[in-house]
Amino acid sequence: MVRLPTSVADSALARLFTDGAHASDISWFSLPGGAALCEAGEPADQLYFVRAGRLAAFRHEEGHEAHFLGVIRPGEPAGEMAMIAGSDHSATVVALRDSEILCMPRKVFFEAAERDPAVMIELARLMILRARQTASRASIGEPSVFGFVGVSGKVRVRELVEQIAADMTEMGYGVATAGEEAQHAPTEWFSNVEGHHDFVLYAAESDQIAWKQIVGRQVDRLFRVAAGDEPPPPILDVFVSPGLDRQQLLDLILIQPAGRVRPSGSEDWIDAVRSARLFHVRMGEPDHLRRIARVLTSRSVGLVLSGGGARAYAHIGAIRELRKAGVPVDFVGGVSMGAVIAAALAMEWDGDEIDWRIRKAFVESNPVSDIAIPLLAMTLGEQVRLRLLEHFGEQLISDLWLPFFCVSSNLTSGSYQLHRRGLLRQALRASIAIPGLLPPVTQDNNVLVDGAVMKNFPTDIMRGMHLGPIVGVDVTRGRNITADQAARPSSVWRWIFSGQWRKGPPIVSLLLRAATISTGREIIASREATDLLILPKMDDVEIRDWEAYDPAVEAGAEAMRLALSKITRPVTDLRHRASRDELEALESLSAGR
Repeated sequence: MVRLPTSVADSALARLFTDGAHASDISWFSLPGGAALCEAGEPADQLYFVRAGRLAAFRHEEGHEAHFLGVIRPGEPAGEMAMIAGSDHSATVVALRDSEILCMPRKVFFEAAERDPAVMIELARLMILRARQTASRASIGEPSVFGFVGVSGKVRVRELVEQIAADMTEMGYGVATAGEEAQHAPTEWFSNVEGHHDFVLYAAESDQIAWKQIVGRQVDRLFRVAAGDEPPPPILDVFVSPGLDRQQLLDLILIQPAGRVRPSGSEDWIDAVRSARLFHVRMGEPDHLRRIARVLTSRSVGLVLSGGGARAYAHIGAIRELRKAGVPVDFVGGVSMGAVIAAALAMEWDGDEIDWRIRKAFVESNPVSDIAIPLLAMTLGEQVRLRLLEHFGEQLISDLWLPFFCVSSNLTSGSYQLHRRGLLRQALRASIAIPGLLPPVTQDNNVLVDGAVMKNFPTDIMRGMHLGPIVGVDVTRGRNITADQAARPSSVWRWIFSGQWRKGPPIVSLLLRAATISTGREIIASREATDLLILPKMDDVEIRDWEAYDPAVEAGAEAMRLALSKITRPVTDLRHRASRDELEALESLSAGR
């Protein structure tokens, strides 16, 4: 008969695996960190049960990064949905650390469940919970054990971690921190401290080699911490679980000196560390550390801005109202003109600077007025290139204070192209390269055009970057083009003298709309992935009317004010992660009833 740790032996499902009647049918094995328990597409003919360690589930999309679904902890099953349904596994499950697994054949499970209905009831509850979380793009089991290891001696990791823990405690969570003093603690100690707190943060200084090795194999996600004003060392220690490494659960925090205007050299650090995410923390900026605390507690806010030509000005009004309401933005991404506005936010421009720069670049004169012989496009694209150069210069995406991404469409591969590194203006130029209107961008022998062609509202990409709330502003709502706007001018001379030529010929509207239209299914899925959806009323703003700045901005502001007035809790709490105390209080209340 299999014995389970006390902490995981008090459920009907756990008792099923300890019942002596099934001892001959249950197998036990050790799964090394980084090894796969099951792969997506494999038959699900076993029910797995985690005795010790931790697993993580991932869904892979061809050509793109794996999407993290969640953590599976001791006392929880794995592969139960596919096993019950008799289908193949839909996700890949790997060991984050060395784990012990019990497994039971599908036939034996159903026979046991017939004798003890409590097993199926408990499993059904878990399946419903996980299905709801998957449908809402929530994590099945959110990470709760994080490691912070120093790369350079210039940074005091423990002090940093203690401040992050203090911020998390203010949010109402129970947080334990541990440093090198826990190096010789028995395995049971780690299990106990992780089982009695909402979060556990392990801190290791750069010279604590033995402790770094333990931390690297004990956590759900690992942050390397380094000084941003130093180059990476020529040789970087590994000290990390193969599971974290293979599944890209490694992040980088660069501590920047107080008063530093803009980070630099971040690309070298990303190459050295191979980090999935990069966070800049400027000394003397408390909110930079609070951002890390929000990320760990699933309270970070991601802002996604759609494409839509001149209608994207509405994003500026929406951002203005978010700032007025004190809503932090921790991640930002966009497509086409939405990417340009998102980049302005990532540059940390204030409202006035965003206003004058966007007016100068797009409002005061038509950005697509350099008409050309249409060999590749109607315009040369030189006006757009020069304006992006003027306002974004040689800025690298990795040196932005705020994590940023934008999307273009890769006509070579037939998929979207995600831009999270490289020269910012080049990424923006690709993201706004409307086919037929602007020449495409070539990169590594790939042909890139406007991101809205394949993904105009990339909320799914934002969900892959963090587990907190997503605020999405979609400006494609309403009538986008009418018969009058698509008609040939009755008189070319009247069209010129009326000033309508400044918007470009009617074909511009056709190209803009064709590039930003999405299928109904895609629109619904993208909008449902948001926690706060903003749909500005844009009927009075034509998609190519670059002079309609003020009404578009006000439409975005009005829509954001309305959306914020309808929610009953802060935006950061829209995916509220309950603490242990809150769950216990809820259980007590339920029992009292």
